[in-house]
Formats: sequence, C-alpha cells, structure tokens
Amino acid sequence: MATDELVATTGIAQHGASRLPSVDVDSFNLEIKDEDGFLGDRASKGAFRDILDRWRKPLRKTGEDPFGKEPSDQISKKTLDAILIGDDTEASALVHSAIEDFAQELAYVTRRFLKTKAWAKTERIIVGGGFRDSRLGELAIARTEIILKSEDFKIDMQPIRHHPDEAGLIGALHLAPSWIFEAHDSILAVDIGGTNIRCGLVETSWKKAKDLSKAKVVTSELWRHADDEPTREGAVKRLTKMLKGLITEAETEGFKLAPFIGIACPGVISADGSIEKGAQNLPGNWESSKFNLPASLSEGIPEIGEHDTAILMHNDGVVQGLSEVPFMQDVERWGVLTIGTGLGNARFTNRRKDNGKDRDSTENGKKKAKSDKE
Repeated sequence: MATDELVATTGIAQHGASRLPSVDVDSFNLEIKDEDGFLGDRASKGAFRDILDRWRKPLRKTGEDPFGKEPSDQISKKTLDAILIGDDTEASALVHSAIEDFAQELAYVTRRFLKTKAWAKTERIIVGGGFRDSRLGELAIARTEIILKSEDFKIDMQPIRHHPDEAGLIGALHLAPSWIFEAHDSILAVDIGGTNIRCGLVETSWKKAKDLSKAKVVTSELWRHADDEPTREGAVKRLTKMLKGLITEAETEGFKLAPFIGIACPGVISADGSIEKGAQNLPGNWESSKFNLPASLSEGIPEIGEHDTAILMHNDGVVQGLSEVPFMQDVERWGVLTIGTGLGNARFTNRRKDNGKDRDSTENGKKKAKSDKE
C-alpha cells in the first residue's frame, strides 16, 4: 500500500505525532527493564491476580481460602469490590493485602518512570485501563499516591475521569484540529485492544464547551475479536463494517458527522501509519511493512458525507490520556498509566496559548521519535 497515497488521504498530521493541538507528547510506550523483565509487567492486571493468588496460597493449605477453588484470574472485580465492604473480615483483609502489595509494585514502577528524563517534573498522573474501573483499583491508586508522597515525590495520582471504555474514544477528539469542530458535532473513534475492538460515535458538545470537556460517547459497538480469532484482513473488514454502521446511525439521528476517524492502537505508531512494534496481541501480523490500517480503512471508507475521510492513529495509552486534557489545565506536565494486559504510558506537556493563539502556529506537528527508551 503506497504511503504517499495515505498521506494525501489523511491531510491533517502524521500518525503518532509528538505535537498535537493541545499537548506535546513527550513520551509514550516507554519500555524500562529490570532483572525480571519489562517493568510494566509488575503493575499489570495479571500482576494483581498473581499477588492475590500468593496471598490465597497459605489459606488453601488449611482449607480457609474464602474463595474456595475458584482461580484468582476468574474472580470478577465486582466480586472483589463486594468483599471489600462485606461482613467477611478475613476475605476483606485478604483483598486489602493484595491491594497493598500491588500498590507497592505500582509505586516502584511509577518511581522508575519519574526518574527518567522523559518523565521529569511530572506533576500529576492519571491512571486508566480496566483495572481502574473498580473500587479495588481506586484504593490501589490512592495507596500508591500516599506511598510516593511519603518518599517526598510531589505527585498527584488520580483515577481517569471517564469510564475506561469511553476514555479511549473521547480522547480521539484531541487528535483532530479544532477547525473540524466548527462545522461538525461528532466524530468516529476506534479503540483497538488485544481482546476487544470498540468503535464509537463521539459527540463533541463543542458549542457548550470549546475545551471539549462536555464531550460524550453517544453510542458504541464492541467486538471481542479474541473470541473469533479472525485473520488480519477479516478484522479490518469487520472494523470497516462497524464504522459504516455508525455512519448510518449518525445520519439517522441527525448528527453532523465530521469526515474524521481517530484511532487508538497498541504499540509504537510510525508517522506513515504502520506499527513498528507492540501489536503482538492483535489478530494477525499488524507489524508487517505491507500492512497499514489507516490506509486500509481509507479504501473501505473513502468518504464521510461529501468529504474525503481523514484518519489519524496514535498509541492507545496516549489517546486514553488525551481524554483528560480539559481537566489538566492547572498543571503543565502530566502523564497517564493504563493498567490492563500490560502497562500503557504516556507523558504530556500542555501547550499554552497566548492571546488565543498557540505559541507555535503549527496546529499539528511532526513526530519527533518513534519510541522512547530509558
């Protein structure tokens, strides 16, 4: 697929750009290793389940495990949340013990991030991902902040404001240049994960709040591609069909849909829309030099309304973090950690505006680096 053709089709900015309308992306997909492997694996969703299992192990030997024989990775977050406030004090203490150990791991990982050049002077960290969508996740985040502050790290840690399923869609608005919002009231957004692909119709509510703080997901569609195990081409075909369905729905509901699709995707996103690395959990080989998702979608959806379709793709941690842009204006440097299958991460610096104009006349900029390493 010709890269020149892709650039002509998108016509807005490079994929994976370090300069976006509201922020500079200082770092994303930062990979730090220690003697045990990638640091992010110590603070993932699976890591919490492993910790919980370790605390259950001695209780199993005496037949006092409150969860019985149920595997730790199959106990729902809802069940764990209920136990935290339930009458079974031993079960509650068990979950609290796991939360404390996980918070220590998250604090260790966060500490290492904060000591890198890319994350220097970070004032606030937003924590997203599926783990955040639970009481136990919120407790772990709060405990992590306390641990770091006790060590004199001047850092605020907060759960992401929007539901994690919606944050990755709403964040796509901040990939688009502001002129798009003047004539349109909604965009299409895609959030691609190792298990699910979610597409949504996102209403900008720009007339109510030009900082996009009132934006919301009108409707969304979820496909658990991990259950179907499709080919790469099959996944693109299904994604195209989902987006076309949302276009039809937007027309039916009377939305003025922008000719823009924002995509959140795992991995290191190259300027031409290819994926350099980090897409190993997606169906098929998405890192092939012969595959380009934005270009494939442009072929399937060449126009929205009467205009050529513009598509912009960025790392999923970046896009989820971007949903917080309107609420981060009281700080200058801030970051996001997304706790899921792995630990997504991104660090931002707000782009201040003088007299209503940005310091730099460039609305969207070139990507300065493919990835960041310690």
